[in-house]
Amino acid sequence: MLKYRTGLKDMPSYDVVERDWKIKVNANECNMNLPPMVEDRLMGRLSRVAFNRYPNEEYDALREQIADNHKLEIENVLLGSGSSEIIEKLFYCFGGTKAKKIVYPEPSFSMYRIYTKAAQALGVPVSLEADYSLDVAKFVAAVNDHKASLAVICNPNNPTGTGYSVSDIEFIAQNIPSNCALLIDEAYMEFYGRTSVGLLKKYPNLIIARTFSKAYGLASARVGYMLASKDIVTMIEKSYMPYHMNVLSLATADIVYQMRHEYVPRIQMMIAERKRMSTELDKLPGVTVYPSETNFVLIKYAKAKELNEYLESKGIGVRCFGDAPGLKNCLRISMGLREENDQWYDAIKQFVEGRA
Repeated sequence: MLKYRTGLKDMPSYDVVERDWKIKVNANECNMNLPPMVEDRLMGRLSRVAFNRYPNEEYDALREQIADNHKLEIENVLLGSGSSEIIEKLFYCFGGTKAKKIVYPEPSFSMYRIYTKAAQALGVPVSLEADYSLDVAKFVAAVNDHKASLAVICNPNNPTGTGYSVSDIEFIAQNIPSNCALLIDEAYMEFYGRTSVGLLKKYPNLIIARTFSKAYGLASARVGYMLASKDIVTMIEKSYMPYHMNVLSLATADIVYQMRHEYVPRIQMMIAERKRMSTELDKLPGVTVYPSETNFVLIKYAKAKELNEYLESKGIGVRCFGDAPGLKNCLRISMGLREENDQWYDAIKQFVEGRA
């Protein structure tokens, strides 16, 4: 028998199995590919890639561009294969033993629990309120009582869609020890607009994680970035292997970031669709729609499992949470193209009204 690492067999896994959906709105992706002008410039850029060289130049070029946009130094920026890899590295660096505690809300990004276990730390989930708001005093108390090494807030929160104010984030930063790192996972910030980046210089233990996967539709390229103090970046960087990002993803992200103004109409359209579909869903009997500041909506319905099976039979993929803590009878639906949204809504409407 092979000698695997202790505990590996019991590690939970993240379900990424897919099927050939007619309408795919289950993964919070952007259902549009690159804008034509971005694609044109990118194809020209990729034609000049030196495939025989390691990606030093491209790595630093993207870091510098991100730093300039946030009025920071290049040393304040770290890149990763999506913000998920960055978050995994943060859990690893601030974990390492069950004596290390990591505090996060629940329900929130399901990978926090998995990353905590992988880091051999002890997770301390703090339950959100019934409306998915965050009791910041309760969260702070959990961090302080457990002497946590890392505290995490997803803002806006996935999968609930809830946005937390910058004042709430600052309240947490002010009231936890300075030796506890505070990570704000801003994967959906482009849809919300209220970022905590302005607090970085005031709170040296604060860390911001962002991704290119959502608003910029680069889920396949796997690019994310972290903003933090130079000391934190230096330490977290030690957990990465050399040349951990490929030049194709870096060059793509660099062009997209240069041309991010091209994405503004798309982001506005997704926000408008989220508002439109939230209004329509709210009209359905027995359906509760939660406020969202993201590119998806979360609904609760007593027959969510049956509804999900019905949608699957129609080739429509949404995210069903089963009996997950705080998410029983909940479905999460990403915003697709307008015609896609009309189709999945009509299917839900037909099912719900047929059982009212």
